[in-house]
Amino acid sequence: MSNVVDVVIELFTWVGLGAGVLLAVAALILYVADGTWLPVRAVVEDVDGHRVVRWFDENGGVNEAPLSPHDDARIGRADMADIFARRGSRHRMRLTSFSPLVRFVALLATGVLGLGAVAFLVSIILLFTRG
Repeated sequence: MSNVVDVVIELFTWVGLGAGVLLAVAALILYVADGTWLPVRAVVEDVDGHRVVRWFDENGGVNEAPLSPHDDARIGRADMADIFARRGSRHRMRLTSFSPLVRFVALLATGVLGLGAVAFLVSIILLFTRG
């Protein structure tokens, strides 16, 4: 029975640490690829039956982006909203400072690395308690 436990712990250690490092690298690459998002104050307007947000960028240019149904529901009937606009892009905005994909991959990497670390600690403890 102890051989089976050793194999399972070894498997969790290698898979947890290996996959966790790969997921952490993927999260870092996604974070860098996501770019810089700046907080801005935007005006919400109705245009031709749908709502858009307009804001000034750091160079003084006016930018505009349509609201998705989800974003429109989160903003509600407000006429101004705090959004995040992508630097260098005229029509990209979101309501959160970080990408949900980056956050998901980073949390998954943390969980998998945690599993690998706990399995490693359990294997060390079992090594010394069986002596």
